[in-house]
Parts: sequence; structure tokens; C-alpha cells
Amino acid sequence: MTDTLPQLTVRFPSDEEAAASQDTEWCEVHVDGERHTIRFHDYHEIYAIPGLYEQIFHDHLQCASPEVVVELLGEQLAAAGVDPGALDVLDVGAGNGLVGEQLADLGVRSIVGVDIIEEAAAAAERDRGSVYDDYVVCDLTALDDGQRKRLGTPTLMSTVAALGFDDIPPEAFSEAYGTAAEGAWIAFNIKADFLEEDEESGFRGLIRRLVRDGALEILATRRYIHRLSIAGEPLEYVAVVGRKRSA
Repeated sequence: MTDTLPQLTVRFPSDEEAAASQDTEWCEVHVDGERHTIRFHDYHEIYAIPGLYEQIFHDHLQCASPEVVVELLGEQLAAAGVDPGALDVLDVGAGNGLVGEQLADLGVRSIVGVDIIEEAAAAAERDRGSVYDDYVVCDLTALDDGQRKRLGTPTLMSTVAALGFDDIPPEAFSEAYGTAAEGAWIAFNIKADFLEEDEESGFRGLIRRLVRDGALEILATRRYIHRLSIAGEPLEYVAVVGRKRSA
């Protein structure tokens, strides 16, 4: 993390103001005396302010997903006798590098980050410049040849806290999945509600098709509290670790 941080004061909504769904949550931020109202999914604004992402999601809302997903992955790698140092990672929806940092601590060989917004890449370089071997800013549904080459053929694909609210649409997840080598490890999380029968985001159907067609073997799942909502309610997610198989 950079040593030079702006003076931040973050005001979170009162109980009356906090009656919002997860994808409309917001806070008021004073940066060096200037006031901003920021929606939690306006990542380009959040990443542009050093330290703000961590202050909102990790300090205040107690986000645990990077640690939980990578811990579950590490357990499965150990059970299979796989050395993390043999794995090349594609970190999808990499943001400012919190998941990449956990993967680096796990001991993977290389990490390529990918995100759709320039501010994410700039924040990762600013805050965790040693984590990624490359960081590709692109639309995964409209890759050019140069971008495909940079993504490589990963033997581990991760995506954490990015599925289900149009941050990464199912089509983008499928494209990233397609780059992974056969047998690649797959680690992701998703809101528990998005796996229920009446969910319409498309991810439930996508994951079921991958499993049904034999393209994804689920090895382990773990329900856990991803973070608190702005109103203090626990948000339950599911961490998933599997392997890519030939369909």
C-alpha cells in the first residue's frame, strides 16, 4: 500500500438511509475536505482514492472473501499434493490487488490481473505494485489478439467478489474460463442468493451447465459471511474451488 494517503473521512448512511439493496449501497467521502457521494459499485471512483476501498469494505464492512476463497483453494491444493509454485494465475476482476496479494502469499508462480477499468490497474500498481506480472485492462467479451496473448493459458483462474451484479457478466466469465488450461484450478465466490432456484442473473445456469456438461468439476464449497451490508446485516456467499475439465 502506498505510504502517501489523502485525508479521508467516510460517513456511512444512518439506519433510515441504509434501506438499500446490495447493488445500491453508498457512502459519503470527504477527501482532503472535498465531499463525494459514492455508490459501492462505482469502482472507478473508489479505486481513484488511495485507501478508500480497504476502508469501506475491509475496515468497516469486514469483507473476508479474499482470505476465505484463497484459504479454501490452498486446502484443496494441499489435499491434491499440488505445489502452488507450479501455477500461473489469471485473476479476473482483479481490482486493486487484494486477491492477487493473497495468491502471492500462497506462493503461486505468476499472476496476471484483468479488469475492465483503467482505475483498477492504476490502483493495483499504486497499492501492490509487486503482485502482478502483468495487468490487462480489457473487455473480456471483446478481446483482441494481443490481449488474448497477454492473458496466456492459466493453470489457475480466480475471481472474487465480482460475480452477479454485472461487474463480470456470465459471458465475460465464460471467455476467461475458455483461456484456462484443461485441468486448471478454478476458484471463485458468489452470493448465495445467486445460486437459488429463482435467481435470474445467469450465473446459476452457467455453473450448472458447466458441471452438467463435465466442463467443471466442483471439489469444495464453503458458505461464509462475505461482509456486512451497510445496515450491518451479514451477506452470505459461497466459495467454490474446482477443476476445469474437457466437456
